[in-house]
Amino acid sequence: MELGTLKLILVAPNPALAAAFREHFHYLPDVKVINDSFEAVSEYDCLVSPANSFGLMDGGIDAAIIQYFGKELMIAVQDKILAEYLGEQPVGSCLIVETKHPKHPFLAHTPTMRVPMSVNGTDIPYVAMWAMLLEIRRHNLHQKRQIETVICPGFGTGIGKVPYTEAARLMALAYDHFVYPPTSINTFFAAERQLQIWEGGKSNKS
Repeated sequence: MELGTLKLILVAPNPALAAAFREHFHYLPDVKVINDSFEAVSEYDCLVSPANSFGLMDGGIDAAIIQYFGKELMIAVQDKILAEYLGEQPVGSCLIVETKHPKHPFLAHTPTMRVPMSVNGTDIPYVAMWAMLLEIRRHNLHQKRQIETVICPGFGTGIGKVPYTEAARLMALAYDHFVYPPTSINTFFAAERQLQIWEGGKSNKS
């Protein structure tokens, strides 16, 4: 997959989250922010679920996802967690699951927490965003049916209690690193990336 072909739609029913997305993603390519829920979007290939490690999709946006796609999707997610992760999908991983929906064929199940809990003060919005993007890239490298348009809500902004501005900053940083990957790795690169994530150091592209 050419990285530039991926289109990212950020959905934010809360106006403050939408504003934070616009502030932090403004310079990044192929990004659209919608101040609404995912149900308002008609065209996309993959919906991101900011999930828990056990595929218990009974609250928040996960409950809305199951209401939209049907309970069979939660069963498919849990079956894949059992098969691939022996019953617990780690935070920092992503599973692409087929939805059986004719227009929206894929779900990216991306845990932000083991069970519902606060993740404020962590780098989990970055970690989850990075895992999701890499898994979609891997999917597109190996599967005939490509993912070109992705809908993503805020990571950790609900039960996780991450402030909107911080979640948006970390998610945008992960997307920046995905769109503009390095050509080499050294200790200075590693230190700069860690500084950007934990201390808010500015990306060279911002």
